[in-house]
Amino acid sequence: MNSRFAIGPRETASLHTAGLREHFLIENIFTAGAIELTYTHYDRMLVGGAQPAAGTALPLPCPGGLKASYFLERRELGALNVGGAGRVVVDGVAFELGNQDCLYVGKGSQEVVFHSLDAANPAKFYLLSAPAHKEYPTARRTQAEATPVEMGALETANQRTIYKYIFNEGLPSCQLVMGLTQLKPGSVWNTMPSHVHDRRMEAYLYFNLPAGQRVLHMLGEPQETRPLWVSNEQAILSPPWSIHTGCGSSAYAFIWGMAGENLEYTDMDAVALADLR
Repeated sequence: MNSRFAIGPRETASLHTAGLREHFLIENIFTAGAIELTYTHYDRMLVGGAQPAAGTALPLPCPGGLKASYFLERRELGALNVGGAGRVVVDGVAFELGNQDCLYVGKGSQEVVFHSLDAANPAKFYLLSAPAHKEYPTARRTQAEATPVEMGALETANQRTIYKYIFNEGLPSCQLVMGLTQLKPGSVWNTMPSHVHDRRMEAYLYFNLPAGQRVLHMLGEPQETRPLWVSNEQAILSPPWSIHTGCGSSAYAFIWGMAGENLEYTDMDAVALADLR
């Protein structure tokens, strides 16, 4: 498990490209036959990925840095599959997850094991975990059950569909909020208008980005923005003080996840395009 310490806008303004990538970009989320974990000091969010080989069980470890008897002793977990058909077994109960299906695993679950069902197309479980103070039931929400919300327009190159999984009106949690956004063909801008939310941090996983294409992710204070080029299946950490928006060289999708003071999806402070610098 890697660790990322939190830094503020003053430190960020002094960073060059390598420094920005070191602090805010997670380059390796999925490794065949392994679980990758990054512990962040932004609201203690943990970001990772599990890519089990077909026919092989891949258990969720408990890194020593958590100082816990098991991973979810004091945490909750969201797992969203961006690969082939998979299965997650939680304390002996199996949950089937197809592409873009999500599983919430509550505090107190002692054993979580990931499986791929197709050797030619392994499951890829994107993982987000936050501290939890209460036990909520482990439950699955398929993409078909995540009522889509249409936003944006083709004329402004940001026509997109938002799917919400873990949130107030969906799968209940202590503080974890999780969903995904799919850009329509011909649209490239996400999270427009950009915004900040001082009450919680956010993490992005960009995926379904065609080979050779990239997303230009924008971060930083509204009057002091910084760009990062992001490849397919890489993740971005977004501090509470930072905007988050991006423009791709083609259509793509991204998973958004938040942790912090509240579960309100609409808790955001929009920044007008004219005010960005």
